Amino acid sequence: MVPDTPNILDQLLPDRHPQADFFICDVADAILKDLIPQMEHPFYVLSKKPETAVRRYEHGDKWLEVIPSAKGQATIYDKDILIYVVSQIMHRINRGEKIERRIRFNPRDLLIFVNRGTGGKDYDAFCEALDRLMGTVIKTNITTTGGDQDDVPLGDEERLGWFHLIESAHINRKNNEAGGRIMSAEIQISEWIFNGIRRKSVLTLHRDYFRLRKPIERRVYEIARKMCGARPELEIGLEKLLKRTGARTELKRFRHTIREIATHNHLPDYLVAFDEVRDMVIFKGRGTVVAIDPAETVRIPPLDPETYAHARRAAPGWDVRVLEQEWRSWADQIPKNADAAFLGFCKRRFESASLR
Repeated sequence: MVPDTPNILDQLLPDRHPQADFFICDVADAILKDLIPQMEHPFYVLSKKPETAVRRYEHGDKWLEVIPSAKGQATIYDKDILIYVVSQIMHRINRGEKIERRIRFNPRDLLIFVNRGTGGKDYDAFCEALDRLMGTVIKTNITTTGGDQDDVPLGDEERLGWFHLIESAHINRKNNEAGGRIMSAEIQISEWIFNGIRRKSVLTLHRDYFRLRKPIERRVYEIARKMCGARPELEIGLEKLLKRTGARTELKRFRHTIREIATHNHLPDYLVAFDEVRDMVIFKGRGTVVAIDPAETVRIPPLDPETYAHARRAAPGWDVRVLEQEWRSWADQIPKNADAAFLGFCKRRFESASLR
């Protein structure tokens, strides 16, 4: 069992909405997983300051350019909106419901989902993020799928394409007043992102992802989640890791950042160690990420929402939505009491990992 680090909570943002429960997916992986197996470069800037320079990333013979608008490139915090949208669409897929590129929602639900406040400035920030997401253009020669009707890979054919992360957005304000409270929002994502969702090219993120204070911490966690996954350990050279983060910082400064992360070890799902002699970063799984069996699962009915709160107490520190997927894959028949069966599974899974 991995021992608790006393100062972990001091390094994380407070959990503003501890009762909220959502299925969280990684939109960056949804876009790029099937197209670039080892995602080499990000296209969300790791800064809150406006970035208007065109950035180009290459991976072998594939490349993409990120072309910001006058308001700046989409940031890793803006990405929270897409994480929410992709999560909701994936949730509908898992329930066998019809999906489309356009989704309507209450922005308050989104703010709670991403661990933000729900005051006026938070709604203003939401609108500003929409500006950057809609204004950022991705230009690439990466092969993608065809249109909505055929959804077939193009094979060896190469297509040069341009697309926005969000194609359109609408908000409804109370009493139609400028500055009035936003009552609802509607977003249409790009076909490129939608095709990735339909292929279920997604990863699950730990709920505490939204509690990480610094953009670089989020990006390092994403890389660990994508590369290490459920494996017990992964090593990567410091310089290579810096390149993958896309951070515009010197190697010396990045080395200091990794030392701090390794000292506090507050990233969810993974411990971080730094080998000073070899300049290597080592990610070690905390045992909270489980490999999902892709086999067809028994159709167990949805669980009671309160069951997830009980599950978190039965398996503290674990992502209960991932545990649910593992449990559904493992089950070979529909239990008489699905909620009780799932809680028993969580308890046994946690106790088994604690004895290792």
